[in-house]
Amino acid sequence: MEQYVIKGGNPLVGEVEIGGAKNAALAILAASIMADETITIDNLPNVRDINVLLGAIEGIGAIVERTDAHTVKINGSTISGMSVDYEYIKKIRASYYLLGALLGKYKKAEVALPGGCDIGSRPIDLHLKGFRALGARVDIQHGLITAEADHLKGTHIYLDKVSVGATINIMMAAAMAEGKTIIENAAKEPHVVDVANFLNSMGAGIRGAGTDVIRIVGVEKLHKTEYSIIPDQIEAGTFMFAAAATRGDVTVKNVIPKHLEATTAKLLEVGCEVEEFDDAVRVVCAKPMHHTQVTTLPYPGFPTDMQPQMAVILGIADGTSTVTESIFENRFKYVDELTRMGANIKVESNIAIITGVEKYTGARVSAPDLRAGAALVIAGLAAEGITIVDDIYYIERGYENFEEKLASLGAQIEKVSSEKEIQKFTLKVS
Repeated sequence: MEQYVIKGGNPLVGEVEIGGAKNAALAILAASIMADETITIDNLPNVRDINVLLGAIEGIGAIVERTDAHTVKINGSTISGMSVDYEYIKKIRASYYLLGALLGKYKKAEVALPGGCDIGSRPIDLHLKGFRALGARVDIQHGLITAEADHLKGTHIYLDKVSVGATINIMMAAAMAEGKTIIENAAKEPHVVDVANFLNSMGAGIRGAGTDVIRIVGVEKLHKTEYSIIPDQIEAGTFMFAAAATRGDVTVKNVIPKHLEATTAKLLEVGCEVEEFDDAVRVVCAKPMHHTQVTTLPYPGFPTDMQPQMAVILGIADGTSTVTESIFENRFKYVDELTRMGANIKVESNIAIITGVEKYTGARVSAPDLRAGAALVIAGLAAEGITIVDDIYYIERGYENFEEKLASLGAQIEKVSSEKEIQKFTLKVS
């Protein structure tokens, strides 16, 4: 098993380039099978989740050609199966996007119930409600979701709660339904907009993405396109918070500053300086940080995917802060690990009460999920001494070359796979 071994205490300084948005890329890859012509997608992050989904797409018979680490060509004209293998689904939750894509194109799909990070209950009932509203018969048996329709017909769909996955899945199916579909209380996240833009570049008729009402006029077929994925706002936010935690000075490049507004606002509140450019942000943390209150909310609110990283910063800020998690109920599983590093955090229901300590101290910790894993790495960078982070395969699901990018900013971090390598690193840095 691979681990990260980190010697903390170095401020991060320099420039770092952000890759394509994983959450946008997963949905866009699924949508690319809806055309019978070759689709070219670039600015693709080269991370584990993407590679698993490309395997699933190949598994149903589509042609997948990786032209380089960040570019792929997909042709869906050779798809022979409507059933996506459980092996792929149990690894990544986003495989369920193949339901909307296959249902839209072939009016039939079969996908296993999804896996992914265990951060709480993420039911897909809203997805299924949407498919049924469009006229599909949806059944769950033997761990499989089967959806089929003689034809899909546009309709008015109100989502009981804001759901990114359901918004995207229904949007894909409705793009090839007869007539008009209106999705109300739709998610407004940047990756919802990116998927809509991608589908429109293939000839779909989608308007209003980025607002809470999306209007779709169904089309009979979609055509080839070349598309570049938006930058990853969560990767960007993670490096911004790493700069703050280590009292550094980092310029995060290839970003859309507008997508980072909630993250930037919290950094300003705790006392960091943030400078925005056209496609970059610079974070400087020269003064002691102070406490604040944070509540996670759907976009444009503070992202749940940045909540563990925020908690790490507040753990070494002056005073007492609160973090309220309003989206996923299991999102505080990292608190025990952070406590091993000296954090003072109490969790009551969905609220973490964080009393700032002077510093973290290095310890052996385990990544419970993707974003919490990245947060523990940030804590290790800020800590005194050596930190070892186990189970880093979670982190590699969503961050490309994480340790290399951090090392380029002056972090002392290495990926290792044995106790011997850990000892070698410790001797080298001590």
